Amino acid sequence: MFQRSSLAWPIVLVAVLVPLIVALMVIWIVNQTQAGHWVLLVIGVIFISLILAGVVAYFYWTIREMRLNRRQANFLDAVTHELKSPIASLKLCLQTLDLRNVTADQSRELHRYMLEDIQRLDGLIDHMLMVARLGDETRPINTEEISLPVMLRGCVEEIRRRYQLDLSQVQLDCQECLVRCQPKELEIVFLNLLDNAVKYGGEPPQVSVDCRPSRRGRAIARISDNGSGVGFDMRHKIFQRFYRGGSELERTTKGTGLGLHIVKSLVGRMRGRISVHSRGSLPGATFEVDLPLVAAPGPNAPGANATPAIVPAAAIPVTTSAAETRPMTEEESAQSLSRERELVASGPVTAAKVP
Repeated sequence: MFQRSSLAWPIVLVAVLVPLIVALMVIWIVNQTQAGHWVLLVIGVIFISLILAGVVAYFYWTIREMRLNRRQANFLDAVTHELKSPIASLKLCLQTLDLRNVTADQSRELHRYMLEDIQRLDGLIDHMLMVARLGDETRPINTEEISLPVMLRGCVEEIRRRYQLDLSQVQLDCQECLVRCQPKELEIVFLNLLDNAVKYGGEPPQVSVDCRPSRRGRAIARISDNGSGVGFDMRHKIFQRFYRGGSELERTTKGTGLGLHIVKSLVGRMRGRISVHSRGSLPGATFEVDLPLVAAPGPNAPGANATPAIVPAAAIPVTTSAAETRPMTEEESAQSLSRERELVASGPVTAAKVP
């Protein structure tokens, strides 16, 4: 893995070469001005300026590439840890079941641990596949109108179950908002944000979730925690791919550095925005998701007063009870035949209109 000292050489070279190029430009300008060679002066200044810009750009991309390599190395460390921990736990549970005589309660507890480890591995694989699919713009996306409070309530219940939280630790306060997006992608967004709020929250974690429609025709969802917060200089970096502050060898929370990158990419695909803010005097941070609101049709909207279409009788589902599906007796069959003969004798039958 790259060390912090690996950035020293590019910084030193930039600090040396840039002043030398600037000094060369000044000397060239002074000499050509005294000689009165104005054409050579302009050509030389343009040429030296291009060299200076190329050197700065080269070292900028070099330093950026080194930082990306460092994040990738941290990502490999994180993925290794995320894979080995649940696999080791699964191995231990299976060995316990195989070598020990456990009670029924202990067996259920071990199976619960194994299910949680499998879900952890499944979540990691989902993140990896999602990152691989983010750049595929040709993939068709089937969107639906989704109630934001219903989606948030389901995600909150999943987080409560995953971390065994009390009802008071995750507070939900929502007003009705309809958004149009893919349900699975919206669920991934809020599960990642809620998971981070619990992992990086205080002891014990306290999470607040609310959503409101805004006057600008947007749906605003906010997820707040009581952790240490996010520094101002980190509020854009945390959404970069593989980015996690600090060293993987000193980290206490699990993760791969892909969650917030996935969240930002999916929110952007939904034509929305995501940002992180401080909570003022309160500890922690607030992640705000801004999505387009699906407006309900007003009384003058096109199609609001349209006549409902007539549904054909064949399209109406017929529900039959258990009494209707049993075979008829001889007496009931004779009565049914008699009623049919009376209907035929009374004249033609008029089809009923379907409302």
